[in-house]
Amino acid sequence: MSQSSTSASLLPKERRAAWSLALIYIVRMVGLFIVLPVFSLFGDHYEHSTPFLVGLAIGSYGLLQACFQVPFGMLSDRIGRKNVITLGLMLLAIGSVIAATSESIYGVIFGRSLQGAGAISAALMALAADLTREEQRTKVMASLGASIGFAFVLALILGPLLIGWFSIDGLFWLTATTAVVGIVLLHTVVPNPDRCHYSADTGANIGTMKKLIQNPQLLRLDGSIFMLHLLITAIFFAVPLELRDAGLSVDRQWLIYLPAVVLSIGVMVPLIIHGEKRAMRGVLLFCVGGMGVTQLIFAGPGLLSIPSNVIVLFVGVTVFFSFLNTLEALLPSLVSRLAPAAAKGSAMGLYSSSQFLGAFVGGAGAGWLYGWVGATGLYLVMGALTLVWLATLWPFQPPRKMATHRRPLSDNDKQRTDSLIEELLAKPGVEEVVVKIDEGVAYMKVDKARYEEVS
Repeated sequence: MSQSSTSASLLPKERRAAWSLALIYIVRMVGLFIVLPVFSLFGDHYEHSTPFLVGLAIGSYGLLQACFQVPFGMLSDRIGRKNVITLGLMLLAIGSVIAATSESIYGVIFGRSLQGAGAISAALMALAADLTREEQRTKVMASLGASIGFAFVLALILGPLLIGWFSIDGLFWLTATTAVVGIVLLHTVVPNPDRCHYSADTGANIGTMKKLIQNPQLLRLDGSIFMLHLLITAIFFAVPLELRDAGLSVDRQWLIYLPAVVLSIGVMVPLIIHGEKRAMRGVLLFCVGGMGVTQLIFAGPGLLSIPSNVIVLFVGVTVFFSFLNTLEALLPSLVSRLAPAAAKGSAMGLYSSSQFLGAFVGGAGAGWLYGWVGATGLYLVMGALTLVWLATLWPFQPPRKMATHRRPLSDNDKQRTDSLIEELLAKPGVEEVVVKIDEGVAYMKVDKARYEEVS
């Protein structure tokens, strides 16, 4: 086998790292999402339950995820990736047991908060970076990113499907069990890295994040993922209740979600292709506007004073999934392109925290609004928020297709950083260079097509 073919494919150790870490990702995210499409239907079974507290129970994991995402990633640099991931999965298991055994809604809120406190996404990404060569890292990171989307879809189908055999407590027990399975996988299947080292591509830096907050382009993307997950959590507070009122029992609601997801792929794929090739800004604005139209579809029966029906809800869910899946695919790619050299990890950390914070606000806000103005009022407020979102995103200008390259530093390079930066900037396609002596690399932001022509 030639050297080029070898470098173009994953080594067995890298392949094992990719699929095992993706599986742990799926275990983690399914555990957080599996109650999303069903919990509001069982919220009144708990003592002290109110719509607001039910919504808080659904979204409370997001607040803790947002708070601990970056600190857990930084902690993994100090005490080891696997130690932090084990701690996070243990918190997921303990929180699930507390939620499963609670008779009060406050106990469920506490349990869900503990589930979210084990924020291990950054540590998993860092471990993936430790276990892969630089030229293969993009492939492995893409597989981990895809596993998150797969976990979300899987949870939406499994929640209503399994609730026919388990109670809501059973779903929490199932999550606790899968968390333990994740710990076993981590220590028996996932390879041990030769060394644990910080990388600006995967790790966040507090000082760098302060600069990123001043970048209006990145802030628009962070605001977009915040709004997207706010809408997801709010919609899946109200839609299950609407489906039940329309005559569809909870154990059959997966029959709505599964075909809706399948049909949405037919819309998502052309939109992504069109966005990547021709009109990224137009596709983003179209999707956000479509989210607003979706709220009107959901609100339609209430505005017309007619009973909601399964067909209208199915159409609304299908349209919602179409735009949701498109945005979930495009937004992280844009963040990666816009992030300055040596700041991708910080940019993605801020993006992930915004995502989970949106889930928290969406859950708590949806519960409060539903108890105050009902489902129709909730949809109308969500529609108004999408208009604000659309106005905020309107000035966004998509970046050119840029990539970040890491160049190892020799001992000589470390002694002549200024001249090295000038030398690298003189190369065709190189637009930004940041030298990190402590990491032993130079980060280059490059126009990929022009850079590859001379590499």
